Amino acid sequence: MSMNAAPLEFRSEELLADVIARLIGDVRHVAVGNASPIPATAALLARERGKGRPYVSLLGSPKNTFWTDGARELFDCAGQGRIDVFFLSGGQIDGQGNVNLVSTGDYEHPKVRFPGSFGSAYLYYVVPKVILFRVEHSRRTLVPHVDFISAPGVSEQNVFRPGGPIALVTNRCLFSFAGGRFTLASVHPGHTVEEVIENTGFDFDRLATVPETPAPSPATLALLRETAAPQLAEVYPQFARQVFGVGQAALSS
Repeated sequence: MSMNAAPLEFRSEELLADVIARLIGDVRHVAVGNASPIPATAALLARERGKGRPYVSLLGSPKNTFWTDGARELFDCAGQGRIDVFFLSGGQIDGQGNVNLVSTGDYEHPKVRFPGSFGSAYLYYVVPKVILFRVEHSRRTLVPHVDFISAPGVSEQNVFRPGGPIALVTNRCLFSFAGGRFTLASVHPGHTVEEVIENTGFDFDRLATVPETPAPSPATLALLRETAAPQLAEVYPQFARQVFGVGQAALSS
């Protein structure tokens, strides 16, 4: 790149999709649940980079899943070891990787109700690589201890558990997860380590010098905008239109 070249422009959603796609890595099968447009974008990006690998299943997409029985078949596939990567979020996430999808405050008299745990605890146990994702990085969402454990981040040593969290991606940074703790792996462009500390309710590990998250390359942006986005419009038409300017008409082109 020329010293006088203008900085590459990208949207935060494109950066996050690139980060998640790199976390997915070289696997066989990635599944994406409901209301997950950025993880879905990342899965499609990973497939384009891998020239068809991994296989991507998007819940609610006739074109991008072999399921005929909705979420129930998703759980069957996961239990059989046929899903390598899945994504979870929550109203609260704490420093032990616990996820809260139920409520905050007293359980009998909650302050806030969330959608519910559904199959989160089951999938957290059986999918080898679970990537946690939360766009709002604040002390309200990243807490010292969740008010209700919908899905535990770690288990006792005598519990057979092939799955669990490997990372947490937020709008500010990337955390890796190992040994029951998060480590600050990188900070996204435009954000700082001090900002991450200020807005995180739990303790985490970090190196003396924390790297900046790499920006998406021109090739990555081209794949996102020209290939992944038109496919995304099938399930997330509003997101595809707002972020990429792509409408559902692109599906038939």
